[in-house]
Amino acid sequence: MDKTDMIGQDVFSLIGDRWMLVAATDKEGKTNAMTASWGGMGVLWGKKVVFVFIRPQRYTKKFVDDAEVFSLSFFDESYKTMLGYMGKVSGRNEDKIAKSGLTLTDKSGAPVFKEASMTLICRKLYRQTMKEENFIDTSNVEKWYPQKDYHDVYVAEITETIC
Repeated sequence: MDKTDMIGQDVFSLIGDRWMLVAATDKEGKTNAMTASWGGMGVLWGKKVVFVFIRPQRYTKKFVDDAEVFSLSFFDESYKTMLGYMGKVSGRNEDKIAKSGLTLTDKSGAPVFKEASMTLICRKLYRQTMKEENFIDTSNVEKWYPQKDYHDVYVAEITETIC
C-alpha cells in the first residue's frame, strides 16, 4: 500500500479547517514556511497531486519557486496557535521557524517538521498565475482580489508521505 492511501482524512477539513504549512528551501539552503488554508488533493496526469495557492507578495513564494520540491505539513489541533503565527508573520522580518518551536529536518530535499502528524513531499509539475479574465464567477475577483494580487497555482506530485 502506498502511504498516500493513509491520508484517509477529509481533505476539506484537513486543509480548510486545520490548515497546513507550505515549506521550501531556497538555493542558498534557507528554509521558509507559511500557513495555507487554500488547496486540494486529487489525481491529475496519472499522478496523485496537490494543488496550492500562493500570493505574489508572500515571502515563501520565492522559496517554492527556487525549489524542485516543497512540503505540506499537517499538525494536530494543539498547533493551531503556531499555525496562526506562521501565517501572520513574514520570514523576511524574523526567523519564524526558530521562533515557532518547530524542529526542522530535511527529507528528499524538502523541509520536514518533526512535530507534524503528516507531511507530503511534493515535486512541482506546473505553475500558473491566475488572471482576472479567466474568472467565470467574477464575484470572487471583487471578494478575494481587491488588490489584484492573484495567486500562483502550483500543481505538484506527491512523491512521499511521512506519517
